[in-house]
Order: sequence, then structure tokens, then C-alpha cells
Amino acid sequence: MMGKRLIERKKRAVNIARTLKKLFPKAKIALNYRTQWELLIAVILSAQCTDIMVNKVTRRLFKKYRTLHDYARANQKAFEKDIRQAGFYRNKAKHILKSAKIIKERFKGRLPRTMDELLILPGVARKTANVVLGNAFGIVEGVAVDTHVRRFAIKFDLTDYKDAKRIEKDLMDIFPKKEWFSITYRLIEYGRKICPARIHNCKNHSLTKLYPRAKDIWPRTS
Repeated sequence: MMGKRLIERKKRAVNIARTLKKLFPKAKIALNYRTQWELLIAVILSAQCTDIMVNKVTRRLFKKYRTLHDYARANQKAFEKDIRQAGFYRNKAKHILKSAKIIKERFKGRLPRTMDELLILPGVARKTANVVLGNAFGIVEGVAVDTHVRRFAIKFDLTDYKDAKRIEKDLMDIFPKKEWFSITYRLIEYGRKICPARIHNCKNHSLTKLYPRAKDIWPRTS
């Protein structure tokens, strides 16, 4: 992105961030957890699953498995049954249990607190790492691009791409760093409460008024 288009996007980003802050000043992660490790589990489970269902699954899961050690020695078949409702349970179980062993053995039982170290863990890509770093440690290295962020980035012409990594880079270029952490949760709230993914009339929505062409743009969510 260069020149006039980049300037236009930066202005739009500032206005979007300002509007979202007014609409959802206290937006935050909807997943329930008690520890940094439980946060990672919840985020891994949230892939292709609603936060409501994840919280339902973890309500039982976190009572059964209390410590990192419990996960590191868990039986995978039994664990798959415990998380079945979250979908893609075989891969998710494999990723969570293997991550527990890696954290126990390589990181002495402590959740890594850098992007590079988190990306070593199975099933952890930049979105998950950004969510964990921001919520567990207050460390902001990028923008967590989930399905809501991806959809709105395309809908409001904030990116030239559909790939999450490239979208994240575009958003980091146009949003001030102070907005990187909050923008994900405010866009999630906006998507849930004002502008859902299904086609509807969004002409009079707050963000559409900032960029009227968005009313005709309906990107695929996957």
C-alpha cells in the first residue's frame, strides 16, 4: 500500500477505531479461564467454534484437569471425549496435550511469553499467539485476525488480501499500535450485535456510514 490509498485507509482506520470505542468501550475476550495455560486451551478450542460452546466445554474440562501436569499425562482418547463438543476434537486434543508436554519439558511449566516461542506450540498460529500474549501478559505484538476481523478488514477496504497474515500486516500499518489489542474484541462485538456475517441491510450501521460502499461487500467468512 502506498500513497493516497494508504492515507485514506489510515484515516478510515482512525475513524473506525474511534467509533468502535464509543460503541464498545469495555469490549474484551469472551472466553472464560483462570490461568494463562487455561487461556491457551480455550483459544485453541475456539477455532471453528463459538465462544459460548467453548465456555460450556471448559467449564467441565477445567474442573477435571487442574494443572498443566494433568494435561501432560492425560489419555488422548479420553481427552477427545472431553472436548468433543468443541469440534475438530482429535486435532485439538493432540495440539493441547502435546503443547502441555512441550511447556512442561522445554519451558519448565511456564507458558512462553514471546511470539516466537508460542509459535513453536502445536496448533498455535499468530492469531492465537496474539490473543494469549495480549490477555495473559499485556504484550501487544500484532493484531489478532479472527473471522470477524478478517471479514471487516475486507468489507471496509482496509486490506488487499484474504490471508490472515497479510491482513494483520495491513492492519498494523494503518491502525495506531494502541488500537491493536482492542480492535479485535470491538469488531467481534460489532459483528455479533450490529453487523453479522449473513447478508442484511447494513446501510445505516455506524461503520457503514464511514464507508458507504461496505453495504455491498459481503466477504466469505472462511
